[in-house]
Amino acid sequence: FAKADSVNPSHALFDSFVQAQTCKETQQNFIELCRHLKVEPRDYKHFYSKLKDRLNYWKAKDLWQKIDKRAAHPDYEQGQACHQNKCLVLGAGPCGLRTAIELALLGTQVAVLDKRVSFSRNNVLHLWPYTIRDLLNLGAKKFYGRFCSGSIHHISIRQLQLILLKVALILGVEVHTGVTFEGLLEPSGSTGWRAQVSPGSHRAAAFEFDVFISAGGGRYVPDGFKIKELRGKLAIGITANFVNRRTKQEAQVQEISGVARIYNQKFFQALHSEIGVDLENIVYYKDDTHYFVMTAKKGSLLKKGVIKQDFPDVNQLLAPANVNQKALEEYAYDAADFSTDHMLPDLEFARDHAGRPDVAMFDFTCMHRAENASLVKERKGKRLLIALVGDSLVEPFWPLGTGIARGFLAAFDTAWMVRNWGKGGLPLELLAERESMYQLLSQTTPENISKNYASYSINPSTRYPNISMSSIKPTQVKHTVLDQQTKPIVKMKPKKGKCHTTSLRRLEDLLSWCQKNTAGYKHVKVKDLSESWRSGMALCALIHNFRPELINLSSLDEYNITRNNKLAFDLMEREFGITPVMRASEMITCEKIDQLSMVVYLTQIRNALTEKDTPAGNEGLFLEACITLKSIFNNPVVPVSSSEVGGSELCYFCNKHLYVLERGSAEGKFFHRSCFNCYQCGSTLRQGGYAFLSDMGRFYCELHSAAEEEERDEGHIGSQV
Repeated sequence: FAKADSVNPSHALFDSFVQAQTCKETQQNFIELCRHLKVEPRDYKHFYSKLKDRLNYWKAKDLWQKIDKRAAHPDYEQGQACHQNKCLVLGAGPCGLRTAIELALLGTQVAVLDKRVSFSRNNVLHLWPYTIRDLLNLGAKKFYGRFCSGSIHHISIRQLQLILLKVALILGVEVHTGVTFEGLLEPSGSTGWRAQVSPGSHRAAAFEFDVFISAGGGRYVPDGFKIKELRGKLAIGITANFVNRRTKQEAQVQEISGVARIYNQKFFQALHSEIGVDLENIVYYKDDTHYFVMTAKKGSLLKKGVIKQDFPDVNQLLAPANVNQKALEEYAYDAADFSTDHMLPDLEFARDHAGRPDVAMFDFTCMHRAENASLVKERKGKRLLIALVGDSLVEPFWPLGTGIARGFLAAFDTAWMVRNWGKGGLPLELLAERESMYQLLSQTTPENISKNYASYSINPSTRYPNISMSSIKPTQVKHTVLDQQTKPIVKMKPKKGKCHTTSLRRLEDLLSWCQKNTAGYKHVKVKDLSESWRSGMALCALIHNFRPELINLSSLDEYNITRNNKLAFDLMEREFGITPVMRASEMITCEKIDQLSMVVYLTQIRNALTEKDTPAGNEGLFLEACITLKSIFNNPVVPVSSSEVGGSELCYFCNKHLYVLERGSAEGKFFHRSCFNCYQCGSTLRQGGYAFLSDMGRFYCELHSAAEEEERDEGHIGSQV
């Protein structure tokens, strides 16, 4: 057998493809294999069957059996469920590729774009039991013999990408690396939805599709999605990768699945007292590299010179200019060496994609998640289903190791939605069903998902026990279907008439006044009554123009948006009694500045600075702004009193200042939408998907409401005995 294999070029090419350790090598070997076997990857409907028929190789048979078993599942309808659909996946990360594999099994023509040309992320991912089973069923051991061979189950991002890339290519998925996605191109004439890409001559530019999956990470979210920020207590994370030479001595060092200060205070006290490294927790995985992830205390980072200067704003605190990279490397080195009892010989940093020591520090404090998982756009009679997966949907909290597990669950949920799309499902119904699944995602743990891993499929009922696929109603997701009539408010055609003319003049007068009184100021260019105010520089310029003694403009940094806005908001509230319309930090995080709120705020500022009126208590001002904008943009605005603009109320949950822009309500309670969480597990609640125990005044997710009521009933019965 070995002799025959060595002289058979197709067998040798297949072996090279399987063993390839880089993205480029994988793609090149695959192209050579296809050329030799005379199979065309673009013939996606027949590619896999032809490849399997022409590569009669005993080493490939086990892989074919695994793929065939998966493809035979009834969900895929023998590759016919979505045979008329085409999908573009943005991002060749693990979640993008895992989604692409499922869509290919459904019969979809799939193309994946990624601007990177290499897989270079050394960081290691923790795997839940179901993800291990899933990857084994896709042939992970065939492509990576060391898969889950250690005492703790994990895999490097790079190796996981290579496994999934190889499976995707075998199933006929086109993977284009070195191609930058610039945006979506709306249908024109007989041409459907396409992507604007760079280089523009790439053949991916001609690919038309009716499904778009954004798996490009948190930095890219398509228009139409709103992202909310979840911010907790300051937590500074450090990741470090060291070269694994795979020596006998290295093999004997025990991995650390996760040590937290509260469970091993003696260790952390010794770490602090002996080498000055103060941590909250640390994890060590032995994979392609020796991988460490830790949460460090700010005080010790300042004391060790890692952070040069203390700042209240976390973006300034961790800005590259404020970090001593050499000191950071020493800090990570010392922590790794101490935590492994100095048993790892000759610790040497692995290199990142730029050839630098692979150590990084970042903010664990702030995470982002999308308010919705999917939406539908329609232009010129052509519909496009858009979905988010991976970090675009929910940024994971690294220390908990939930990222890839929940990422794969979301990939399966998305594939189920695309299946229904391909079968002609009504947009509102399939979007509502997807949102019903999405509200469960943040609650999932290895303990509360189904333990019957062998039965897992893209059907959510096989993975989520007692799932309600209709907890979100179609009427609740109407805003996620954007047809040709749905456009941003500033682009809507104004209604004609006397009321419109008067209202428009008011806005033009306000804009003209703002432009006149900010003209000549550096980094200030007021073009509108919304986005021009995001940096805070225009607000500060307005104040300086009338009250120069209140503000030192030379001390401001146009990129420090939070500080600029906080300074302006605080001055306006202290000096003139004008309450802010939102938190300063939200001027960074909100997708669009709300024009209605800015009109109200700027009108109050104009009145205060020109002494036209008393800003406090001007009840007519907010109503006038509502009527003005409604007249111009035909936007149905529900007026509230001007006192509600700033929000004199306190949040029901955190008892802190409540602004109208971030206000939610349920059961007669008002609160920050970010505070609307389950009392038991802390998961985000949604309207129509919660339980309220009025006697206790607590809100619960549906998962924990029943358990709480049972516990309360038992306590009541016990008190009667």
